[in-house]
Amino acid sequence: MSLEHLIAVARGDQPADLLLRNGRIVNVYSGEILDGDIAVADGHIAGFGAREAHAVVDLQGRFVAPGYVDAHVHIESAMASPQEFARAVLPHGTTTVVADPHEIANVLGMAGIAYMLEATERLPLQFMFALSSCVPATFMETAGAELKAEDLAPLISHPRVVALAEMMNFPGAIQGDAAVLDKIRLAREARKRVDGHAPGVKGPALDAYIAAGIASDHECITATEAMEKLRRGMHIMIREGTGAKNMEALLDIIRPDTVARLMWCTDDRHPHDILTEGHIDAIVRKAIGHGVPPHLAIRMATLNPTAYFGLRQTGAIAPGQRGDMVVFSRLEAPQVEAVYAGGQLVAKNGEIVDEALFPDVTPPAPAMNVNTETLAFQLSAKKEQIRVIDIVPGQIVTRQAIHTATVIDGRAVADPSRDLLKIAVVERHRGSGRTGIGFVKGVGLQRGAIASSVAHDAHNIIVVGADDQDMEAAVRRVAEMQGGLVAICNQEVMADLALPIAGLMSPEPVQWIQHRLDALIQATQRLGSPLPDPFMTLSFLALPVIPDLKITDLGLVDVNRFEPVDLFC
Repeated sequence: MSLEHLIAVARGDQPADLLLRNGRIVNVYSGEILDGDIAVADGHIAGFGAREAHAVVDLQGRFVAPGYVDAHVHIESAMASPQEFARAVLPHGTTTVVADPHEIANVLGMAGIAYMLEATERLPLQFMFALSSCVPATFMETAGAELKAEDLAPLISHPRVVALAEMMNFPGAIQGDAAVLDKIRLAREARKRVDGHAPGVKGPALDAYIAAGIASDHECITATEAMEKLRRGMHIMIREGTGAKNMEALLDIIRPDTVARLMWCTDDRHPHDILTEGHIDAIVRKAIGHGVPPHLAIRMATLNPTAYFGLRQTGAIAPGQRGDMVVFSRLEAPQVEAVYAGGQLVAKNGEIVDEALFPDVTPPAPAMNVNTETLAFQLSAKKEQIRVIDIVPGQIVTRQAIHTATVIDGRAVADPSRDLLKIAVVERHRGSGRTGIGFVKGVGLQRGAIASSVAHDAHNIIVVGADDQDMEAAVRRVAEMQGGLVAICNQEVMADLALPIAGLMSPEPVQWIQHRLDALIQATQRLGSPLPDPFMTLSFLALPVIPDLKITDLGLVDVNRFEPVDLFC
């Protein structure tokens, strides 16, 4: 950017590169709608009012708002490369994301983070990053890497690193674990934010967590929980993803006196939701539909996250700001019609205008080391009672239930008639063959099995099935694909999706990925599952930092007690 040129255009002494005429400008500072023209120079807003310009676009009275910001997202959850993710969300008005690459970091370590930085460097969407704080997330699983404070230190001053990512090890932060505090100090000394992840934490434990320097949380599922955190000074990211949707439960906290500390995030959003509903734009529309004033819903998608992360030239339409803008016709239901990123038109009517804006980057080598020779899911029945992971529809939290095992020939087996399916996690980073086995209720399969290498956060292979042999076949197919998703019945593949980038992402377009996902979901429906997206649900059943009961390659984990527990009780 030429600062001299920008100032000269602002003064009116030189023509603007672009003039957007006759717009209705959403001012996120004042909450007003102001009629006027917007001058752009060198990718930034120069000023307002009529002036000469090399290019003029007449908005014909349409609204113009700042480009939308996703305050916390895992790109890998879209199962697309960063280039394809950007190509998918830009037409929906998302021009900036703060991404936590801890999925690929848990597989490839610093090499995974380096790939994400390189792959996003020249894209029109502005990718900011929060350094992954929990690799691995806990000591109760086997990840592909371990990152300590000294590993993260070389990147903390990177201009696109804006925070330490969600501190999921909340017991470690609360108890003053030395390794956890080293990472927090690293961020604080660099004057970077420390994001939180503290589901259900309250009272003195919450005081300790916040006192450690943790500034935000995106795990609130009730207004009471969110207000307790707000009163203690936290910023709240209201999440509307695929696996967890929290907006409706938190609507009561969105008020003029609290809104400055609120922002939207998707966290994890599958391609289907991006393509059929949208991204941050869909959250804004939904919020307005539920009665949130439009200027507040838009402010939570723009100014608030940029102010929180200290992004000084993003988040508003004002002189000196980056020229990120969305254009729409109806304030009460803003459907994005045009998107400008860095002052350049990048999308119009839902389509990217220039494919050359998305250069390819060589992905890392496949990362799949599974010992398929030792696969075995048979389970001797030690006692009658078993702990069961009980799925909560629409949430990533689970309940811990106690059921009587179905026993045949001395073995505890899946019982589809009771919706008690076998679940297992197979270690895939070191070829150890280590497998944790348990039971789950809520997936609903009547036969067959489904498996995935997308299993937060260690991303070992997770499999659920009504039949042990189908479970084995499913794991073998995931290994053959170098990662991915599969549905199996009678040991035959019904549908699959290869994810060769770290076992998490495909280099193909999001539309292609969604086509394969649709086939997978249809297959799981034929197998009996009522879940709208069983693979998203499956991906969180191995996450041992979200209550109540989860499973890893080391076995069942009681998250509330933060310790492994036995299947039989």
